[in-house]
Amino acid sequence: MGLFPALASNMLNMVGVGPFLTIPLILEAMNGPQALLGWILGALIALCDGMVWAELGAAMPGSGGSYEYLQQAFGVRSLGRLMGFLFLWQVMLSAPLTAASGAVGFGDYLRYLLPTMSGTELKLVAIVVCILCTILLYRDIHSIGIISAVLWVGLIAAMGIIIWSGAAHFSTAQAFSFPSGAFSLTPGFFVGLGAATLISMYDYSGYFNVCLIGGEIRNPTVNIPRCVILSIVILAVLYVAMSFSIIGVVPWQDAMHSTAIVSDFMERIYGWRSAALMTGLILWVAFASVFCVLLGYTRVPFAAAVEGHFFSAFARVHPTRNFPSFSVVFMGAVSAAACLIPLGALIKTLIIIQIMTQFAAQCIAVILIRRLRKDIERPFSMPFYPIPALVALAGWLFILAESGRIYILSGCGLLIFGIAAYLWRARRISAWPWDPAITKQTV
Repeated sequence: MGLFPALASNMLNMVGVGPFLTIPLILEAMNGPQALLGWILGALIALCDGMVWAELGAAMPGSGGSYEYLQQAFGVRSLGRLMGFLFLWQVMLSAPLTAASGAVGFGDYLRYLLPTMSGTELKLVAIVVCILCTILLYRDIHSIGIISAVLWVGLIAAMGIIIWSGAAHFSTAQAFSFPSGAFSLTPGFFVGLGAATLISMYDYSGYFNVCLIGGEIRNPTVNIPRCVILSIVILAVLYVAMSFSIIGVVPWQDAMHSTAIVSDFMERIYGWRSAALMTGLILWVAFASVFCVLLGYTRVPFAAAVEGHFFSAFARVHPTRNFPSFSVVFMGAVSAAACLIPLGALIKTLIIIQIMTQFAAQCIAVILIRRLRKDIERPFSMPFYPIPALVALAGWLFILAESGRIYILSGCGLLIFGIAAYLWRARRISAWPWDPAITKQTV
């Protein structure tokens, strides 16, 4: 893939159906348009964290992403084994949940066109979406690059139409009708801001997708950093513009209760027929998001399996088309099963799991590599180091703290269970901390 197909895939993976579903959730989090601060704070965290990904991705561009970064930072033969395993552990859950969220969102918007569909029928639709994306991914990377570019056109068209339509019918007084005490710095304000930021990070999440397929990117030391940073900047501008366009037409008091906000927005301006056409375009984008999520994450267990650190079945490559065939099928099947989980639970669980097992650790990893791994070349260096990494880490911890006790406990439970699973496996294969060579050196 060159820069444009990689950028198209990255942006598709970031957007998906996210902002078309989460605008009401973000407004509800702070009970007013001030909730859009969550998208602005999310953009800052994403940009700082994107600098971390850009530096690590350019330095280690092979497929695998965080799996490789964490191992190299914390020690390939020591603690890095555990950190890499924990990343794979959460990928086997977070990847299918991410793909499933796009498929479930597809079903939710389809309900606008077919309001008589039952909940069971919508879940079946989501499952079919995952299966179709798996079939599309069962081919070589060159064909996938073309498909990504074509689907990207639908994404830009949808967002462009929303922004242009909103600007043409924009009411400033309506868009900026803040409730009383909207900016009072009370504990409730920060709880709401944390909730809005968590939701916005679901919309931004995916800027690192290009790092997961780094081994299949042309000139990766240059194109990976460009792709990560451009994706975040472009979509931050589009998200804010799109949000204000919508609440400038649909009062935020109504928007926060909508289940198909873009369809309702278009119907207010142009009528039901135009809203139906826009809904079709959003369905196109939702389908594309599932496709791109599976594209990136199927490469992660493949890279680990090739190195002998994961189940050998994931190392299987198609005999003629040279892609990880087993991993594609496995991820597609699990994603289809995950479509049975409600969308709201998917979003929060995804972000918390990734913070606790990947994102926070990776902010530390980039600092460790700079200090301890002088042998690793860094074609791209983040500006104002280490400020971006520390800001990103603080942002992740803020989101985690404001997420709610049940999600924190769930994340801790997954982490503890993952550590126990690693230690059990390590004991069986005599890996760290039971590696005979390490034990002998200690003695």
